[in-house]
Amino acid sequence: MTVKPTITRFAPSPTGYIHVGNLRTALMNYLITRKAGGTFILRLDDTDQERSKQEYADGLMEDLEWLGLHWDRVEKQSLRFDRYYQAADELRAAGRFYECFESPVELDLKRKKQLNMHKPPVYDRASLRMTEDEKAAARAEGRAGYWRFLLDQQRIEWPDGILGPISIDAASVSDPVLIRADGQILYTFASSVDDIDMGVSFIVRGADHVTNTATQIQIMQAMGGTPPNFAHHSLLTGAKGEELSKRLGTLSLRDLRAQGVEPMALLSLMARLGSSKPVELASSMQDLIDGFDIGSFGAAPTKFDAEDLFPLTRAHVQSLPLANVADRIAKLGVPADKAEAFWNVAKGNITVLADLEGWWTLFRDGATPLVDEEDREFVAQAFALLPEGPWTTATWGEWTNAVKEATGRKGKTLFRPLRRAVTGLDAGPEMADVMPLLQKRPQL
Repeated sequence: MTVKPTITRFAPSPTGYIHVGNLRTALMNYLITRKAGGTFILRLDDTDQERSKQEYADGLMEDLEWLGLHWDRVEKQSLRFDRYYQAADELRAAGRFYECFESPVELDLKRKKQLNMHKPPVYDRASLRMTEDEKAAARAEGRAGYWRFLLDQQRIEWPDGILGPISIDAASVSDPVLIRADGQILYTFASSVDDIDMGVSFIVRGADHVTNTATQIQIMQAMGGTPPNFAHHSLLTGAKGEELSKRLGTLSLRDLRAQGVEPMALLSLMARLGSSKPVELASSMQDLIDGFDIGSFGAAPTKFDAEDLFPLTRAHVQSLPLANVADRIAKLGVPADKAEAFWNVAKGNITVLADLEGWWTLFRDGATPLVDEEDREFVAQAFALLPEGPWTTATWGEWTNAVKEATGRKGKTLFRPLRRAVTGLDAGPEMADVMPLLQKRPQL
């Protein structure tokens, strides 16, 4: 028995930047492929030449590379128009393509009439019954023809990898338009041709594509192909269950990256969100691959809250060795002999790596002291007792002991005013570790 190789694809339209909804689809297909040792295709669905932009194509590739989702090859639909026209001719010859002439207004009136009669708004196939003379007359009136696929009006069934057994009555679905009057090849057709030609064996996409899948299965079969396996993941909602689609533009990967979200945090959340497995920070891409199970995902709408990315980012950042952040620390101007101490102090007190700058600014330039009026004289006396630098990890203990001896203060009344005066903060890293990093003597 020959085992069919696993080939998946991520097929975005380069008409905007990738958002978290796109990523969910890309990641699931990627993890399935890598777990099976198959091929992951990045396919640019750019048949809409007006809206497709090179800057978006470049941007989505940049975003995928940032996440470590590396494709095995790139395909562009805009280079395959001849193939689509050839496939259209084959379907015409097989009696599965027919030309239509209704205007959008006429189609809308038909739909409204059907709804008023409590019937499903399914195309009535009026154009299928037109004679050649009637078609010629329509063209003479200036009507441009568009092309529909003639569905077999029977049940279309498949075992969905997430939703379970699916059965759709093709009679309840309009014959899909596959080529517009202006000649534009539409997604439903181009994707069907590509998936057969490219040997795609598994497709994961959103649940809003279930009806598309039903029609595409028939299109693929009409072309003599074997449809791939399908799985339809749930759609994302906001944290309170609200519709997320209108906010996806603010949840682009580049926006999340600008906010400091780490790739592994984003991947860890999206690889488990909506599944029966708990969300936890993965240590590597291989961990994500090994632990991925498409069958663990449910059909219910999945709540997504961007705030959940930051605890995962914090945990990831705090786990990084110095080598991973050494260049960033050097660019801040941290002396090489202070880099390790700085990282050890700062990493436990940051959420995103950009927070490092604030900590080095504090150590380099000093803080604006926080001093209660009743502590002002005490702090002034304490600062006078601070020995000249450079300071060491022993300095804090030696200094506070000297201050305690001179003022009689101890415990919270001793340590808290001094921390606030030196760092401008109520809490933070151990002061013994802070003192060696201070580049200037604290001043009131």
